[in-house]
This record gives sequence, structure tokens and C-alpha cells, in this order.
Amino acid sequence: MGSVIQKPTLWQRLKYLLKGFDGPLAFAVFMLACAGLLIMFSSGYDHGTRFVDHGRNMLLAGFIMFVVAQMPPQKLMAWAVPIYTVGVILLVAVALFGITKKGARRWINLGVVIQPSEILKIALPLMLAAWFQKREGQLRPFDFAVALLILGVPVGLIMKQPDLGTSLLVLAAGLAVIFFAGLKWRWILPPMVLGLVGMVVLVIMEPTLCADGVDWRVLHEYQRQRVCTLLDPARDPLGKGFHIIQGMIAIGSGGFWGKGFMQGTQTHLEFIPERTTDFIFAAYGEEFGFVGGLFLIFWFFFLVYRALVIAAEAPTLFSRLLAGSMAMIFFTYAFVNMGMVSGILPVVGVPLPFISYGGTAMVTLGLALGILMSIAKAKQLVQT
Repeated sequence: MGSVIQKPTLWQRLKYLLKGFDGPLAFAVFMLACAGLLIMFSSGYDHGTRFVDHGRNMLLAGFIMFVVAQMPPQKLMAWAVPIYTVGVILLVAVALFGITKKGARRWINLGVVIQPSEILKIALPLMLAAWFQKREGQLRPFDFAVALLILGVPVGLIMKQPDLGTSLLVLAAGLAVIFFAGLKWRWILPPMVLGLVGMVVLVIMEPTLCADGVDWRVLHEYQRQRVCTLLDPARDPLGKGFHIIQGMIAIGSGGFWGKGFMQGTQTHLEFIPERTTDFIFAAYGEEFGFVGGLFLIFWFFFLVYRALVIAAEAPTLFSRLLAGSMAMIFFTYAFVNMGMVSGILPVVGVPLPFISYGGTAMVTLGLALGILMSIAKAKQLVQT
């Protein structure tokens, strides 16, 4: 008598694909996405199709996350060298014959205009994690020197464009991999101390260093102006300091509970520049106040914490390093954006994850989430 083979139902197939997804991480992203849609509707309802496009970008990021999550970490490691190599080649091509907009050469036309620096946000951590995986158990100072070279090439090319915001994100992700790989504190502390001393000197010498005509050499003029404006926004309140001043006014006017949904005067009277992109946190702070800000900070903190838990429980060194760098990407995005809007960091083009409008950044975030979900699934498969 022949046996009857039952075909799995659609729900059983979907359940198999979702098996191993990290529920707490997904819930944190869901809460942030809801907050993003809420404030995007308020700040962008009269701004073309921003709200609808933002929702579409979120769906695209979710699809990318789902697809990448089905790939085992071993397959991700196999793609590390090709993706990194292509990314660096494209950065060199941008430097030679890229498209220049607003004084920056960051794009290249390959039939469709792309920004290659975005590729390196994921490609660089992949490459470094794969490098340390191959050197596991026999790490020497030379291996860390090679890792710094792998990191320095794309970061240098991105800074040359110039693009300070993206270079900071790529640098943070790469340094996280090197740190988690076991970089000794005696190599970490000297640069940190030097950086702190530099910041103190900059604050003390601000009137001299920020005087007209002073060339800092290591930074472009627009980058120098951003740092000087941070130290004293009132030096050009209607020009370079306008963004910082209006952002702080909006956040401060929100008070403890906020003015209420759709009630932000600074937002809707268009005092806040880039209110749907880089400065959306100012619009959010005005309408939802200190309590709303704590809500966002809590879920960003939980997202980063959950990513670090996934990294700590990952089955291989490659997975641990990669998950740790993804956690650093989310932390850097949120910290830099909130810091620049609040007036504690220079203004750079860094969006707030899941809150700010932007298709390219959303795709990058979807990739990062997919990588974390892939590593979480691999951990569960090892345990079972």
C-alpha cells in the first residue's frame, strides 16, 4: 500500500522560513518603525509623497531583511572579498569620474546613479570579520596592521569625496570589528587620550582656531565650519548656525510631554531645516517632548543591546564580529543624529534609523537587520 505524502501548507512553509528569527529584535524595530511613520506623517504630510515613500522604503527594507536572513553566515563570509573589492573599485571610480553635487563627488552613473560609499557600511565589516576568522587562534600585531589597512583605504576615499557622515559610520563599524577581535587596550588608550586632549584644546582655543582665514589642513573648510559652528552657533545664527539653533529651539519647546501630534509650530511653520530627513528628531522632540525622546532612546538602546546579545551567543568568530559591528552601526546612526540635532555634535548627514526619510539608508539598515537575523538563526540551528 503506497504511503501518502502530505504537502506542507503555506503557513507551515512560512513558519519554517521565520524559524529562528529573533523576536525581541524584530519587536524593537517594529516600535521604532511605528514611531517613524507617525512623525513622518506629521512632518511630511505636506511634503509631496514623503509619508507614502517612507512606508514603501520600510517594506523594501523588510523584504531585504527577510531574504538576507535566509542566507547562512558561511555564505555571507564567502561574499566578503568580492563585495569589498567591488566597493573599493567603485570608490576609486567615483574619485576619477564621479558625479559632483553641491561641491561633493559621491555618486557614479552605472546606468543608474548610485552612491558606492553606502556599500562599504556593510562590505567593510564583512571583510574584516572574514579576515579575523581566517586568522583565528594565531593573531599577531601584523594581522591588526593589515586590518587597519583594509579599514583605512575605503575610509580615506570616502573622506576625500568629502563625506564626513558616511566616513564616520564606516569607520565606527570597522573599528568595532577590530576591537571585538581582541585589540589590546594599550593600543586603544593612546589615541583616545590624544583625542580627548585635542577636544579640550579645541574648546579652549576656539576663538583663535575658528577665526576667518585659519586653515586646519586636516579638514575641509566646510568641515571646519561645522565644528566651529557647534562650539558657537551664535557666530552665524542665520547661516551656518541656523540648523543647530532651530533644532534646539524645537526640542526645548516640546517640554516634558510635547505639543502633541501635528501641533509642532517650529515644524509646520518650516523653521526646522530638513525636517523629514536629518533633523526629524527635532520635529519629533517638539511634538512628543522629553517623554517621547526617552521612548525612542529606550528602543534604540534595546535594539543595540539585543544585537550585542546575538553577537555574544553567535557560534563562530566571524558571526560574533559581524553581529557586533552591526550593533555599532545602529548605535552610531542614532547617537550621531540625536547628538547633532541636540547641539552636542557637528552637523553631518546621518539619518535617524527607521525615523528619517531616505531609501539608501533604509536598504543599509535592512541588510544589517538581515545579517543579525541570519546569525540568530544559525545560533538556534547549532543549539538544536
